[in-house]
Amino acid sequence: MTFSILARDPDTGALGGAAATGNLCVGGWVLRGSAGLGVSASQGYYPSTLWGEDVLDALASGLDPVGAIERIVNPDAGRDFRQLLVLDQTGQGGVFSGSGNVPEVAEFVTSDLCAGGNMLARNAVVEAAAEAVLKGSGGFLRRLLSGLKAGAEIGGDARGLMSAAILIVAEDLPPIDLRVDYDQEPLKALERLIDRIEDPGYVSWTKKLPTKRRPFAN
Repeated sequence: MTFSILARDPDTGALGGAAATGNLCVGGWVLRGSAGLGVSASQGYYPSTLWGEDVLDALASGLDPVGAIERIVNPDAGRDFRQLLVLDQTGQGGVFSGSGNVPEVAEFVTSDLCAGGNMLARNAVVEAAAEAVLKGSGGFLRRLLSGLKAGAEIGGDARGLMSAAILIVAEDLPPIDLRVDYDQEPLKALERLIDRIEDPGYVSWTKKLPTKRRPFAN
């Protein structure tokens, strides 16, 4: 139903997530993040919107991504129908995929990135999306978009795409939280939003906003 990529930008330390689905509201349902801590994606046939926040809380308690996933997944009797991804501030990631999700189901985990998907047109969607982020050029935001495009180009969600989102959190930047909740071409709509926030005037304005590292900036 959904494919997602979580990544850490090695140049800036920013954490980001990108997701696309053939259903509604992928950003609001799937992606969560906390600057300096981690990012998560909670999805699946019967996704839990609670898992994304809870796994970040588990990271904050001192667990690594694998341990954090185990803490959240094990008590949930519905876990077979869910999928959970998490990436911490060090770039270590983990993925859980329940056996009840609709094929194709896929995972990809490497340094500074993890990706996963379910109800995919083909298994290779996830790896193609991950490779595009890892090997792409340009800024972090554009590389996350390139991951969604690469996954979509070889099939993406088996039903086609209806919504897409990108979330970026960093301690020295205000968050970026872009969402296309319903569109016949959600990746093109998402790219138009990116064009707007990369406008020089908008970028200059955001540099004067408070951040986690500079809470009283102006």
